[in-house]
Amino acid sequence: MSEKQRTLAKEISLNGKGLHTGINVTITFKPAPANHGYKFCRVDLPGNPVIDALAEYVTDTSRGTTLVQNNASVQTIEHVLAALHGLRVDNALIELNGPEAPIMGGSSLKFVEAIKEAGIVELKEERNYFVVKQKITYSDEEHGVDLIVYPDDHLSINVLIDYNSRILGNQYAILDTIDRFEEEISRSRTFVFFHELEPLFKAGLIKGGELDNAIVILEKEVEQEEIDRIATLFHRPGISKHTAGVLNNTELRYPNEPARHKLLDIMGDIALVGHPIKGKIVATRPGHFANTRLAKLMRQEMKKTLSKKDIPVYDPAQPPVFTLEEIRKRLPHRYPFLLVDKVIALDETSIVGIKNVTFNEGFFQGHFPGEPVMPGVLLVEALAQTGGLLVLSTVDEPEKYSTYFLKIDKLKFKQKVVPGDTVILKMELTDLIRRGIVTMFGQAFVGNKLVLEGEMTAQVVKNK
Repeated sequence: MSEKQRTLAKEISLNGKGLHTGINVTITFKPAPANHGYKFCRVDLPGNPVIDALAEYVTDTSRGTTLVQNNASVQTIEHVLAALHGLRVDNALIELNGPEAPIMGGSSLKFVEAIKEAGIVELKEERNYFVVKQKITYSDEEHGVDLIVYPDDHLSINVLIDYNSRILGNQYAILDTIDRFEEEISRSRTFVFFHELEPLFKAGLIKGGELDNAIVILEKEVEQEEIDRIATLFHRPGISKHTAGVLNNTELRYPNEPARHKLLDIMGDIALVGHPIKGKIVATRPGHFANTRLAKLMRQEMKKTLSKKDIPVYDPAQPPVFTLEEIRKRLPHRYPFLLVDKVIALDETSIVGIKNVTFNEGFFQGHFPGEPVMPGVLLVEALAQTGGLLVLSTVDEPEKYSTYFLKIDKLKFKQKVVPGDTVILKMELTDLIRRGIVTMFGQAFVGNKLVLEGEMTAQVVKNK
């Protein structure tokens, strides 16, 4: 049975402090149309820039998840997204008049309550799932981190945490179905170890931290004087408990509340896939970096699936975006190694180029006599040059830069290219360009048949 997309029935606002900035922020949830997804809007900045809640815009995960797009950022968004995701809200515009979502008690509970108060309505359009078809893995052996998503017919999450803590021990949390998110996960608060508080405070973080917004874990007994000093930093004098355990005289809502909160964080971070998910996630020692890396890997798989359905159409009657002469101004390549004849489509994240293959190509003399086949390495080079045009379109004076490919991964040849073929070259960014490093997913087509696909990593360098 098909499911319909959902959004809010009306807008609703909350006000609170950002955990790290300490700034009072009003957050407003607004209804949005079908296929809008989650978007943040910084209404305090000129032009009200919008930030798409997608994994490729993650820039920092040190103490929460931060997104940057359109010269604007928004941080600590995981609890907000977890609430929307957990209540099966597919589309929402989230307005903020500050740089950080309010902490609101350290869980998703207040956001869940607000969304339910606003009401949830169905739209006419069907929900678009990302259905996991094969195992996707992110691992960090050095830190013992493993996140795996397996094929399944619904979303479920299993989490194991281990901080080498005699107080926390090994904790396990399970969400068998998203329908149980509100009851079993949304109330779980963030946690921090007592010995981390002062270094975080001195680093300019947790300016809006209060001991009521988090579970503070005390690994060992400390002197009351030390308790008083730290409690005063966070405007909570009068705490007397200094034995090992939970510091702030707050009872745990669940025996495994820290593990449940880590599961809550996963719910928020994987919302950055951009579609609801059908798959089973098994996470050992997760964190925001690992969560968002898994979301990026899922988005890459999703883009491949969508790309195979979305084959570019080449209409020679349409004027090109770049002619051959314009390509020559942007790329240093010349005969016989310029392998892109024109560019027919270009936007911020993707490009489509054309290579017309004729029998007069020099390589056909020896590859192969009697059976001319375009060398696979030159097809890869044609894709690389097309990707270079995409990357160089993001810089001023592109003729002063060069693009050098660093890595090619998961390359697959599907069909040979012969004289008379017109090769359609498609490249898409799979992540933001950072420090001159770019990753792309490329495909080459002849007509509607896939010839070649693979992932490429390149570096953009200014010429000396």
